[in-house]
Amino acid sequence: MTYDAAAAKPAGTGPPARVAGPDGSAPAPGTDAQAAAEVEVDAETLSTDDTLPRDHTQSILETTKQVAALLKASEHRFALTGSVAAYAHGVQVRLQHDTDFCIRPEDVGDIADACAKAGLEMVDAPEDWLIKARAGGEEIDLIHELAQRPVTTELLDRAEMLSVDSVWMPVLPPTQLLSGLLGSLSEHHCDFSGLLPIARTLRERIDWDQLREQHGQAPLPDAFFYLLERLNVIDRREATS
Repeated sequence: MTYDAAAAKPAGTGPPARVAGPDGSAPAPGTDAQAAAEVEVDAETLSTDDTLPRDHTQSILETTKQVAALLKASEHRFALTGSVAAYAHGVQVRLQHDTDFCIRPEDVGDIADACAKAGLEMVDAPEDWLIKARAGGEEIDLIHELAQRPVTTELLDRAEMLSVDSVWMPVLPPTQLLSGLLGSLSEHHCDFSGLLPIARTLRERIDWDQLREQHGQAPLPDAFFYLLERLNVIDRREATS
């Protein structure tokens, strides 16, 4: 589809764009000069189109590294989770929303103080299972309760040290990462699009029996397991009488 130079609307809805030549005159219709001018205008129009969401990947990675360095300096236990953790494990994801960290409930106050002293903007969160901050224009979720379960030292002990854009930090392993995401599903938040790439890419590293035991009785995770079976991502579970 081409775009009208003046109004950036589909061709055919108005007169074609004209771009002045070196002498100030418009290129003659049907000439190579006019065609080249229209292509140049179309490319400029598309490049400045603000209807598409900006790719936040590198910005979120920079914020992630900043927060990880802060948490390391504070000497409080933590682990990366969410979409950036999936990225660290090699899942091809486009980071758009925020960066997520798991922290222990007993460390919330100290970590909030450390973030504020480091210049992060603390944001009031309506949820009671996390604290929120903002840095570099990106949102930061510091989660102390995953799927209605407090983050424990035992969970953080399972974290793997991975490089996130050249900075090493603890990252939740695939099984625990997906478990937290499955536990967050609800009738008001039932989007499998973020879970499916994780399941496909990391299926050999995920303990599916453990996830079924933890979440199989809940309707939405069970529906996700059924979808994975139909897509041949995981083996079908034999029906039991």
